[in-house]
Amino acid sequence: MRILVTGAYGLIGGRVTARLLAEGHEVTGVGRHVAAAARSLPQVRWIEADLARWREGDWAPHLADIDAVVNCAGALQDGPTDNLVAVHLTGPLSLGRACVTAGVRRFVQISAAGVAHGQDAFSRTKREGDEALAGLDLDWTILRPALVLAPVAYGGSALLRALAAVPFVIPAVHARAVTQVVAVDDIALAVARALAPDAPMRRIIDLGASAETTLAEVLIGLRAWLGLPPAPVLDLPPLVARIAATGADALAWLGWRSPLRSATLGQLARGVRIRPGEAERALGFAPKDLSQALAAMPAGVQERWFARLYALKPVILAGLAGFWIVSGAVGLAEIPAATAVLAASHFPPAAATPAVIGGALADIALGLLACVRSTAAFALWGMILVTGGYMVGATLWRPDLWADPMGPLVKTLPAALLALVALALLEDR
Repeated sequence: MRILVTGAYGLIGGRVTARLLAEGHEVTGVGRHVAAAARSLPQVRWIEADLARWREGDWAPHLADIDAVVNCAGALQDGPTDNLVAVHLTGPLSLGRACVTAGVRRFVQISAAGVAHGQDAFSRTKREGDEALAGLDLDWTILRPALVLAPVAYGGSALLRALAAVPFVIPAVHARAVTQVVAVDDIALAVARALAPDAPMRRIIDLGASAETTLAEVLIGLRAWLGLPPAPVLDLPPLVARIAATGADALAWLGWRSPLRSATLGQLARGVRIRPGEAERALGFAPKDLSQALAAMPAGVQERWFARLYALKPVILAGLAGFWIVSGAVGLAEIPAATAVLAASHFPPAAATPAVIGGALADIALGLLACVRSTAAFALWGMILVTGGYMVGATLWRPDLWADPMGPLVKTLPAALLALVALALLEDR
């Protein structure tokens, strides 16, 4: 079959794409930024498109030779780059209508467990999108997976790994909430079976292990999977999580798509439940339970590195931004003293004060730019280059500072190295 997959390089979409390719299907992948995916999966015909913005007419040219569509696109919460109504409702509906017009009958929609009754924006828009698609003249199947376990990590799955890797204790909120799981390979298998000629159609199917697990059990299982020593689960008061979620919601408007937002908190409070046995009855297989899912994707040192560094990433970025902002502010507050230091170093007197002010403003600007996701990489490279410039300038005008017992020049080098580390951690997926 020739299958179009939206969100084809995401946590679920990437594994669905791999499964369909392995079964011999021709895949057209759709995503907002496909350059990296096109390099890693050249077997896929890639289309750079935003499901949230494309209308029915935009899809028409790309559906002419397509036999089926799988929609794996989704978003957690509204933000500068995400609109839940557009991603979950109007976008898929436009694609679905384009399929009706083009004669593409098969449409598989990846939804989420629990959206049938949730009242938060994520659940409401997912539910409305499912209902809108179900009203179209299509042979649709809606799959609603539980908490997804996958070899790759993004969003909530990355957050759970980070929590499981905290030294000495596993912090959690709503640790006793029922949190049923599903392996991403089982979602991919469900998609492949839902596309089979004899598959049940016009069905909503929950996907997940029949065994009920709590969030605490999931975190303990992930910690053991990472190969880390056992640790007790610390069930934190919901107030702590609400404070963290409020901060994460605010950071989302700067472009940082943290999974620790109020939408996630609401889902954790409700738990993640499915109707057990649906996959077996409808698609002929029983999804793996927690221990089976983890055993099927053995962890190595790279998983431990990721889990530990994931929580350090915002700390590193915040520390660098604060360091540069404070450094610039101190420079502006001490202009005469800084100018005197330059003048004593035989720096041209007329240029000393402008150099101090310009350097301080540059420091503040780099710190502020590091706070915004879209400009963070530019700021980090700027920090590295400016640090190099400071070190070269000091070597020319004040070489004695290299031997200063307080080490003002020696101590600038770790800041540049930390910016390099931040650059390496900047990508989300």
